[in-house]
Amino acid sequence: MSDFLPREVRAGLEEARRRDLRKRSRLRVMVGDEVYPILRFWDDGFALDADQVAQLRGLVDIYDGSRHLWQSLIIASEVEAGELICLMKRSTAASDRAPIDYVRDEGAPVGYLPRH
Repeated sequence: MSDFLPREVRAGLEEARRRDLRKRSRLRVMVGDEVYPILRFWDDGFALDADQVAQLRGLVDIYDGSRHLWQSLIIASEVEAGELICLMKRSTAASDRAPIDYVRDEGAPVGYLPRH
């Protein structure tokens, strides 16, 4: 069906599809102070709008709304069909507390009450 549509109409439909993906996605990638919406996400990469960012490499943070999910290392990015495809070498889950280097006893009290 798209073979019969004029080029301007196809471009308008593609722009509307990308705009809809940007609105629906809560996933964001943060590079320094810049924040870009993630259009699609899979195990070892994600896609961004190529109109917003031309090239992306290095360490980035990935958020779902305001919740920090991962810190990822981008090793390659290339433009395909208006999307910047970013491939990740590693992705480390973000934690809200420091890692511990000992085994916690499950029966230990959570806290202590002061003596009065």
